[in-house]
Amino acid sequence: MSQSVQSAANSPTARETEPWWKTAVVYQVYIRSFADGNGDGIGDLTGLRSKLPYLAELGIDAVWINPWYPSPMADAGYDVADFRNIEPSYGTLEQGEAFIIEAHELGIRVILDIVPNHTSSDHRWFQAALRDEPGARDRYIFRPGRGPGGDQPPNDWQSAFGGPAWSRLDTGEWYLHLFAPAQPDLNWEHPGVRAEFEDILRFWFDKGVDGFRIDVAHGLTKDPALPDAGERLPGSQHTDPHPAWDQDAVHEVYRGWRAVANEYADRVFVAEAWVANNDRLARYLRPDELHTAFQFDFLRAPWRGESIRAVIDDALSQAGAVGAPATWVLSNHDVPRTVTRYSRSQPDHLVETDWERSRWAGEQPDLALGRRRARAAALLQAALPGTAYIYQGEELGLEEVEELPGEVRQDPTWFQSGFTDVGRDGCRVPIPWSNDEAPYGFSPPDAEKDTWLPQPGHWAPHTVQAQHGDPGSFLTLYRQVLALRRQLWTTDEPVEWLETPHDVLAFARGGVQCWVNTGATDTELPAGMRRVLASGPGVTGGVLPADTAVWLTEPEHDR
Repeated sequence: MSQSVQSAANSPTARETEPWWKTAVVYQVYIRSFADGNGDGIGDLTGLRSKLPYLAELGIDAVWINPWYPSPMADAGYDVADFRNIEPSYGTLEQGEAFIIEAHELGIRVILDIVPNHTSSDHRWFQAALRDEPGARDRYIFRPGRGPGGDQPPNDWQSAFGGPAWSRLDTGEWYLHLFAPAQPDLNWEHPGVRAEFEDILRFWFDKGVDGFRIDVAHGLTKDPALPDAGERLPGSQHTDPHPAWDQDAVHEVYRGWRAVANEYADRVFVAEAWVANNDRLARYLRPDELHTAFQFDFLRAPWRGESIRAVIDDALSQAGAVGAPATWVLSNHDVPRTVTRYSRSQPDHLVETDWERSRWAGEQPDLALGRRRARAAALLQAALPGTAYIYQGEELGLEEVEELPGEVRQDPTWFQSGFTDVGRDGCRVPIPWSNDEAPYGFSPPDAEKDTWLPQPGHWAPHTVQAQHGDPGSFLTLYRQVLALRRQLWTTDEPVEWLETPHDVLAFARGGVQCWVNTGATDTELPAGMRRVLASGPGVTGGVLPADTAVWLTEPEHDR
């Protein structure tokens, strides 16, 4: 017997009338590490524009670009100094506008990152606050300290990067920064802050941008009393959420943003919202709020069939209830790469405090195993109803670069943790394009500087050039997956679970089936089905090997 789960995309409307973003594949460009056009070792718009044909050939529908705004780079661009311009090391506003036009000509939509929880300390608003100009500090969260002389922070909140979330000025006042001290939090109770960001959205929408990924979407508003958090953690299962995160008042902000998006055609928001559960996530996806939100439970699930199925069921149930597509993500610039996560043993439950930094107590990765699983996961992700996000380099099978020496690390987590948490630099290393040695075509041949983070010496087999035309390569698999996804999986059909052995995941949508073997032994495939695509070799004679996935079609589906 099978079980059906209603797809979020299921609708009586014809597929042709559905918004593009309900079934899109979006490719994440971490611009500093994508392609360097001027030889300074940093990715830029010249490099990105030169790779647009590659992205079109890959078969994506849109690109999401990490912040490209002017920034002192205290947190890789997430400390924004000017939301209406482009970081000079990346290029100019005119080049950004040209990129949007060129991407659209190739059928690729453009999603920008927006960072509304905080600004850079170099932002004109915060500089005015430091000068104590009338009303300037009201746009941020300044408070007197506690204790004798006010020498203790106003509460016990901690920065996401380590250490207290408060810094003290020479005047004795403290300001809130839930991330780095160079990222002061905005006061979203201030009407001027809300009006400013709605104007920023219009500025980029008017230039043709198709949507925004919202950084820290569960942030922005805080409990006005700023109470101590105690043992409450962000995303915890406590009934009372952390007073700095996932506050109900944030939803009024997004109602205003949705009204702005509705002034334009086919615009979309995707939320980065780390919340306690899918019930809380669904609140961001109500019809008058945001369109989509990343399904991080999918990323966090261990490589076990029953765990993955539970995540899929929960996500589709909640997405269907609010009429939003589920948004599947396997990796991004904040988490260890998929190959590395899947290359080590995984606990039954990946808890908040240890999954983010991939702590395995010194266990060495089995990268061959990780790559087999990552290839299978690519088929699974593409077969699910909704949207899919791919982080640059996933299509090349790149692993986390764990051997970076401390002196080259740049993530503020490394510094604020007292050099105990290596942070996120390992998934941000510039990707390899060609040649047999670093910088692997990332920079021009006459580049005067090394890449901003060093590349491993063993990446030659993983370059785009090396994988192009190789039928067994990661790149070829991803191109096949995305091409066949358009033919087989962008339908309104719900997920129908099939009976399988333990640790085997299988479902049908219409006349197409996806089978994933997360177990340790081979499993039999159903008779009478045609194999369309397999994630690896060995799918012969009706047998699916361990750590492999396959797409099958029924004979009548082929006619």
